[in-house]
Amino acid sequence: MSMHIISPGMLTTVQDLGRRGYMASGFQQGGAMDQFAARAANILLDNSELDGVLEMTLLGVKAYFDEDNVIAITGAEFTPTVTDFETGEVTELPMNRAIRIKKGDVLDCGSARSGLRGYLAVAGGFDIAPVMGSMSTNLKCKVGGFEGRKLKSGDVLPLRYPQSDLYGMTSRVLEYEKQKDDTVTVHVIPGPQDDYFSDKGKNIFYSETYSVTGDSDRMGIKLDGAPVESVDGVDIISDGIVAGSVQIPSSGKPIIMMADRQTTGGYAKIATVISVDIPKLVQRKTDHKVKFQAVTVEEAQELLALEAKEMNEFRHQIYQPCKEVLDCRLVAKRISKLFQ
Repeated sequence: MSMHIISPGMLTTVQDLGRRGYMASGFQQGGAMDQFAARAANILLDNSELDGVLEMTLLGVKAYFDEDNVIAITGAEFTPTVTDFETGEVTELPMNRAIRIKKGDVLDCGSARSGLRGYLAVAGGFDIAPVMGSMSTNLKCKVGGFEGRKLKSGDVLPLRYPQSDLYGMTSRVLEYEKQKDDTVTVHVIPGPQDDYFSDKGKNIFYSETYSVTGDSDRMGIKLDGAPVESVDGVDIISDGIVAGSVQIPSSGKPIIMMADRQTTGGYAKIATVISVDIPKLVQRKTDHKVKFQAVTVEEAQELLALEAKEMNEFRHQIYQPCKEVLDCRLVAKRISKLFQ
């Protein structure tokens, strides 16, 4: 009961929601960059939201299963197809829904047409032992995931409880509006060291349209644009860093800290991106644009509550009978055809 990797894509690792509780000891939290997409992929398949998924960057995996299974692909808009093992017929697959995959059929997740990172979940989950309470891969420390590294051709990933079918397959669809524009506005809470920056510097930060640079990675998103002016330098006594912290180094150009960030840092942080908007950021490609908009803590909490409500509605939706089951006339019409 395994998934066999034919081609791993550009950068594919096993990730979950992160290794929590160890940052005080200097160990990064890590985890999926787009946690909304990772959670959604697992929910589509009745997995725990904490289960591991494959995070694919720009180019997806090509693989086959040695048992029938059900999968889901979420996140960036990839171009998945499946090649029938017996006939060789190639079929395009939809995103954001539960999909049956037969034994031996070759799944090719393709490339990202929009967005950057996609997430592949399998029904029943991957049978990978957690390290420090998490399946997440820490590439720098070579810990967790599949042998502490990115996937490569020939890897065989064990599956926990493969499922050939799930209840209500036609209802297992996630419908949500994705960010497809090259420019995204993210909400930030000012601080905790915004007093290190002049009024001119703050005005620049909130009015400038920044560009994502090619130096961005899982540790941080580096931006290019007008430098943010400080009052008297940006060095501080190192303190803790959370996902979304916007550091301003000596160059004056923002760096947004992400999943594999260090646990502490010595540059002043002008603002913090709210957790609801981090998925927008992590799907930006090189040269895509980013703007910042300040909100209060209360406004950020309202947005978080709205996201939680939408996620709960999605959980209930996948257990609803499809329209064909609810509409008696449609059912009668289909049954009558059996006797014609």
